[in-house]
Amino acid sequence: MRQFFASSLVVCAASMLGAQQPTAPAVPSSPASLDAIVAVVGDQPITRYDLQERVLSKIQAKQVQQPTTDSATRVLYRDVLNDMIEEELLLQKAKDLKVEATDADITPMVDRQVREIKSQFPTETEFRTALAKASLGTPEEYRKFLLEQYRRQSTLEKTIQKLTQDGKIVPINVTDAEITAAFDREKDFLPPKPASVTFKQIVIAPKPTAAAKEVARAKAESLLAQLKSGTDFEKLAKRESMDPLTKETGGDLGWARRDQNLPEFDVWLFGNQFQLPLAPGSLSPVVETPYGYHIIRVDRRQTGEVKAHQILIMPKLDSTDFARTQRLADSVAALWKAGAQFDTLAKKFHDYAGKEETSILTPFWRDSLPVSYQKAFAGKKAGDIVTFSIPGSSQRPDVPKFVVAQLQTVDEGGPQTLAELRTAVRDELARRGGVRRYVDSLKKQTYVSIRLDGIGLADASKSSPPAP
Repeated sequence: MRQFFASSLVVCAASMLGAQQPTAPAVPSSPASLDAIVAVVGDQPITRYDLQERVLSKIQAKQVQQPTTDSATRVLYRDVLNDMIEEELLLQKAKDLKVEATDADITPMVDRQVREIKSQFPTETEFRTALAKASLGTPEEYRKFLLEQYRRQSTLEKTIQKLTQDGKIVPINVTDAEITAAFDREKDFLPPKPASVTFKQIVIAPKPTAAAKEVARAKAESLLAQLKSGTDFEKLAKRESMDPLTKETGGDLGWARRDQNLPEFDVWLFGNQFQLPLAPGSLSPVVETPYGYHIIRVDRRQTGEVKAHQILIMPKLDSTDFARTQRLADSVAALWKAGAQFDTLAKKFHDYAGKEETSILTPFWRDSLPVSYQKAFAGKKAGDIVTFSIPGSSQRPDVPKFVVAQLQTVDEGGPQTLAELRTAVRDELARRGGVRRYVDSLKKQTYVSIRLDGIGLADASKSSPPAP
């Protein structure tokens, strides 16, 4: 079933790079321009351009079918506009509740998507060309767009979650007749059940040699000596740090809570029973983590959070290290095939420090998998074990990791049935009804004006005045 508040813009933006973009459903002709206002929520306008972009994104993401008649187009535009109004009401409520999505929530997802999309193109030039042709701008602009969309989606999800936890949103009761009716209404619009897989994996990250580690440590120690002699931290970080995420900002890590960083890092930010945390303005010694050697400076503290800077020096990794890791992955695969226990192998070889998942046991659509996984799983059956490489981490995107994966289940897809979807339909209707009931109460407190008649999509506009 279609998700009520799930944003499709991120999916659409990614698919536009490699798929033929559909023609937007025609809005009934009118002299209105794309910046014509089709709705106002509080003091926030929704323009005709916003509406057409959302409709197109839903079609691109295959959340709805492209309408073929004027009447179907009108229904689609009205339904999508209602969703946008309800989203905006919830986003405005999020501000009241001080709910927001942090960079820590969304940056990893954005970084992963950018890496996966970029990996589809042989060269940086081809990647940039594809972005431009898809009207997504430069890589920097594309990343900013993704950040904005993920932030919006995450904020909506957090707001609904908080309102549900606070008892403001209560799922409604749903009857079997309503479930059947909902399925019957949408079954003709449901795409075939996509092919899906579940799998277990061991992700192996290349490790530097002892000699390479010693060179990196010596470099970090020399930088620490410079800092202690008065060298400016930010200038040195911009010149020497090897962390691409913080280098340009002079090593600025922003605010962090405990457990958002590696344990070796958190010791110096928050302390433990053996080590006091760094005082504001003080420097750590050289700290080793799986990423390399860090010098940490704490800037400020507040309840539960620490703001800090870092300089990171990473040991050198080259093709010899990659080849060695590939051979290790092959040997792990051989052990697994020979009957070794997955948990034992994962404990010894998996990249837990890189926060890579080990078991994907909820069915995952094949065409939603990263491209590297799609290629590796093509033509494979349940029980097969494969090895392949994937793009590296955000800190070291040029350093591949190696995956040893075993397919647990393989479903080739097909028509979706009510029996398979009954629980999902019930849960979605209950959740949707609870959200809409709450949003209806927000509408009574907020000025909402719908102006679709201005572009030929409604017979009359309607509005609700603000509550006295």
